[in-house]
Amino acid sequence: MGKSLAEQYPSAQAIFAEADAALDFPISKLCFEGPDEELKKTENTQPALLTVSIAALAVLKEQGIHPDYVAGHSLGEYSALVAAGSLRFADAVQLVRQRGRYMQEAVPQGVGAMAALLKLPEGTLEGILAAAAEGEVVSAANLNSPDQIVIAGHAGAVARAMELAKTAGAKRVVPLPVSAPFHCALMKPAQLRLAADLAATTFADLAIPLVQNSTAQLTSSGETARTGLIDQVPGTVRWTDSIRVLIAAGVTHWVEVGAGGVLSGLLKNIDPNHKAARFGEAAELEAVQAYYR
Repeated sequence: MGKSLAEQYPSAQAIFAEADAALDFPISKLCFEGPDEELKKTENTQPALLTVSIAALAVLKEQGIHPDYVAGHSLGEYSALVAAGSLRFADAVQLVRQRGRYMQEAVPQGVGAMAALLKLPEGTLEGILAAAAEGEVVSAANLNSPDQIVIAGHAGAVARAMELAKTAGAKRVVPLPVSAPFHCALMKPAQLRLAADLAATTFADLAIPLVQNSTAQLTSSGETARTGLIDQVPGTVRWTDSIRVLIAAGVTHWVEVGAGGVLSGLLKNIDPNHKAARFGEAAELEAVQAYYR
C-alpha cells in the first residue's frame, strides 16, 4: 500500500517517515512489503491505512486539489480530521495504533463476530436484532448503503441474526473475517481506554466541516470532533446518512483518498447520480485530474 506514492512524491515519502518516527517502528516497511499476517493485525492495519490516506492527501494538495468537506468511515474519521486541520498527523497515527490495540483486547478471540446483510428488506432490521439477541449483544455496526448493513456483537447472536435475515428476505448474508466485533457495545472497554488518550490530545477547530460517523451531522468544532471519536467506538457508523448530508450541502465531486475503493462503491449505491474518483496510488492521479476537468 502506498509504495508508488512514496517512490514518486517526496511529500508522500515525508508522511511515511513521519509515521515511522511517531510510532518508533517502520510502518512504511509493513505497508510496502508486508507480511500480510502482520499488516492484518488491527493495531497495525489502522495506522497503516491512516498513513497511506494522509500520504495520498499530501500529493493531492500539491496538485491543487483541496477538500471543501470531509468525512471518513470509522477509522477514516481520523484521516478526515487530519485533512481538516483539527488533528496533527503524528498524534492521529499514535491514537489509531492504540485504538486498534484496545479494540483487539476488548473482546477475546472467538467471542464476537460481524456480518454483512445485503439487500435486507426495509423495516426488518430492528425486529431481527431484537429477536436474535436472546440476552446477548447484536446491533447495527455500519449503515453503509441502502443495500448493505453490517451487524456486530456476540458470535451466537450474530449467527442467529444472519439466519433471521435470510428468512426475512435478505439477498445474501456474509460473515466477515474480522479480528473483533467493531462498533457495538462489546467495544465499551476500548472506548473507555481510548477516551483517556483522546482527552490528552489537542483538537483544533476544523478549517473545513466534517460529517461525523456517530451523528451524521456537520461540525467544525474540535471538541465535538473529539467527542465523536469517543462515541463512534461502540456506536453505529451512519454512512448512508452522512453521504446524504453532503449531497444536501451541494457536494458534486468526491474523491476517495487512500487504499481501496469501497466507499466509491457505497456512494454509487446510495445515489447513482454521484460518482467518486479514487486516489491511493500514483497511477490513479491522472484519473483524478481528469475528474476535475
